Amino acid sequence: MQMEQITAQLKDFLQYIALQFIKEPKLAELRIGHSGENKVNFRLILTQPDVAILIGRQGFTASTIRSVIKAAAEREGVTVNLRIHSHDEERQYTAALEAKETE
Repeated sequence: MQMEQITAQLKDFLQYIALQFIKEPKLAELRIGHSGENKVNFRLILTQPDVAILIGRQGFTASTIRSVIKAAAEREGVTVNLRIHSHDEERQYTAALEAKETE
């Protein structure tokens, strides 16, 4: 299976799972990046209350989602990483990346 197809399947799966938990799906963003030949990085950006819901108690929900998506990706020989954070954290992350690029 091609990397684009694998990425699309993982994205669809991740969106389906996330939508089962969060309260503000219209404000959710899923960003996809690739680092290396068989590595996909997902950044799920949510409202702060949705971040708390999706991470769950002691990180249990997020850990379970990561485990399932990693298992699905490994079947296709792909490594996957999932970051879950708020819109404010995404702005800070983006600003830090931009600052590094201008150094």
